[in-house]
Amino acid sequence: MRIANKFTIPDTEIELHAIRAQGAGGQNVNKVSNAIHLRFDIAASSLPDDYKDKLRLTSDRRISSDGVIIIKAQRYRSQEKNRDDALERLQALIESATFAPKHRTKTEPTRASKARRLENKIRRGTLKSLRGKIEN
Repeated sequence: MRIANKFTIPDTEIELHAIRAQGAGGQNVNKVSNAIHLRFDIAASSLPDDYKDKLRLTSDRRISSDGVIIIKAQRYRSQEKNRDDALERLQALIESATFAPKHRTKTEPTRASKARRLENKIRRGTLKSLRGKIEN
């Protein structure tokens, strides 16, 4: 699996098990194991250490206290679609941990923007003052 065009996770690090899906579905639910149970051990993976730390610190209910990502995919009726769905969700979770927000540099408002703000305030104030009672 390729993560953000930076590195690849080998398939051997991802455990996939077929299990029976929950919920409605008639007799198909009782006979066929369509749902996929995905397990990915963060500590034993080949991810860089800073990504492992970010993933462990993420407050996601899919990450257990042991540092194992557990994803259950049972959205579709076919096992292949559920397998692809589980892998996509794992990829999205890891990519969200690798994302670093840009550092924002503080800026001062320009003189023109300050003047526009004050002009707007004066205009709103006069509009509100005109809403009062009309005296004869």
